[in-house]
Amino acid sequence: MQVRGDGTSGWILVDQAMIDAFAAATGDRQFIHVDPAAAAASPFGGTVAHGLLTLSLLPAMAAEVLERPAGAQMSVNYGFDRVRFVAPVRSGARVRGHFTLTSFEEQKPGRYQARLGVTVEIEGEPKPALTADWLTLVFV
Repeated sequence: MQVRGDGTSGWILVDQAMIDAFAAATGDRQFIHVDPAAAAASPFGGTVAHGLLTLSLLPAMAAEVLERPAGAQMSVNYGFDRVRFVAPVRSGARVRGHFTLTSFEEQKPGRYQARLGVTVEIEGEPKPALTADWLTLVFV
């Protein structure tokens, strides 16, 4: 089975509406995410996205650039071996994902495990928003 798994997604705008919607969905309404006035006085200088919001954008980014293996019926998240939230994503910033397939191994007939190295870049920033080793299971 051949698999192509490298690429860079397009940019995604992380605006305050997205941050507020994520806060509402998760119940994480810490002021650094949802209160622009209070967040302005924080070390971040304004509101920032939840790290988990940035992480949750990975499937949309990956769908743009990762090729599904021929014959694959579905793929599911298996988890992460490592996730680091390196730099904050400020409200109004754009992010994009860089993906590298580091392994693709058959675990048993019809089931493969893919390991992806992921870096989420923040437009114009020297440090990435996050780095991760992402595991997915692919069923054929």
